[in-house]
Amino acid sequence: MPDAAKPTRTWAPRFWEGCDYFTFWRMMTANRFAVEPPYWWIAGVMSVTNFGNTLLRWYQHGLHGDRIARTEITAPPLFVLGHWRTGTTLLHELLIRDERHTSPTTLQCFEPCHFLITEGLFEKYGKALLPDKRPMDNMAAGWDRPQEDEFALALLGQPSTYTDFAFPSRKPMWPGALDLSGLTAGQLAEWKRTFVRFLKAVTYRDPRRLVLKSPPHTARLPVLLELFPHARFVHIVRDPYTLFSSTVNLWMSLGKKHGLQTPKHTPELEEKVFREFRVIHERYEAGKKAIPAGNLVEVRYEEFVKDLVGGTKQIYDGLSLDGWEAARQRVEAFAAGQKSYETNKYTLTAEQRAKITDRWGDIIRAQGY
Repeated sequence: MPDAAKPTRTWAPRFWEGCDYFTFWRMMTANRFAVEPPYWWIAGVMSVTNFGNTLLRWYQHGLHGDRIARTEITAPPLFVLGHWRTGTTLLHELLIRDERHTSPTTLQCFEPCHFLITEGLFEKYGKALLPDKRPMDNMAAGWDRPQEDEFALALLGQPSTYTDFAFPSRKPMWPGALDLSGLTAGQLAEWKRTFVRFLKAVTYRDPRRLVLKSPPHTARLPVLLELFPHARFVHIVRDPYTLFSSTVNLWMSLGKKHGLQTPKHTPELEEKVFREFRVIHERYEAGKKAIPAGNLVEVRYEEFVKDLVGGTKQIYDGLSLDGWEAARQRVEAFAAGQKSYETNKYTLTAEQRAKITDRWGDIIRAQGY
């Protein structure tokens, strides 16, 4: 008899187990310790791991801090922009096929306090700590896969909309974190320092051009251009009617896998999706005017997925990136592996569709949907 199919791993530790103790304590006090009883043991585990992370963070800083500070990010980063669920992960995966490119990995983003001194242990013994696939879709997961640097920023104690799924039943801990408009001058300065310091740590390990993907960055173009005036950008859009249900599912999935409360599909959750979609669109449209000519390419998901290789080449041509022929074979190999990939399917009621049209109609028309 043939061997039984290998079961798919779905369990994973809470993402918040990667922060230090100070970040954990601030998050708990800001949310009035509103951990629901089924999650008390998880909070207890987090308090232990977070204390360990703090010690390891200090140890890593003692070993590598000066050299990280002296590290220069010489190649302007390439940012993948777009609302959640628009295909930014797919685009990110394709762009890092180029051997001249690198990206923060899941290990670096989920263990930002100490990845330089613990990466060998996680790569060798930590495979079982991650599921085979991401909780919100069918994309593969793994410590070495490219990841959103927003996770690292949140774990390093910076204001982030991602703290919302730690306590999904409470109000946002950081209103205005999505576009950084809610930060004080001091908080914004610390956000910039932490962001650059994390990227320097990644570059210290691997000096190749950084390809960075975090949907919140789409609403932060003025700050990104201040830090990296010669950065290049790819922005991808997708049918907003599809995005609505998919983004609600994203926040529900992250809340179930990584929250300390049981998430519920509430009007407040839908309002978060409605509000943040508009913030991202409006900030992007205003901010893109400052991007130098030739440093931005805009992509439509529905057209891009019809020809991943040709679409990637158009990005290279549009941004005047050298090395397409050297990268082409690896891009083709990855694209071939995506032919069997199935996206999640969602059905909208007539009422939901009408509400989306009412709330986002002007953006839907502007994007040609």
